[in-house]
Amino acid sequence: MKISARNQFEGRVVAIEAGPINAKVVVDTGGQKITSIISLDALEELGIKEGATVTAFFKASSVLLMA
Repeated sequence: MKISARNQFEGRVVAIEAGPINAKVVVDTGGQKITSIISLDALEELGIKEGATVTAFFKASSVLLMA
């Protein structure tokens, strides 16, 4: 698979909150948590479940920081 995102973290899915269109997926990368919003279709197609090991890919221009 070719992707342009150079940043990636592997972790375990610790929570999934499904809404009517999208799902919030929380990934624990070993002490830090990353939250992603993905479509319900992607959640189903990728077979993402709580406890699964996943890799989060992202572009630096897509990062939001909160204090």
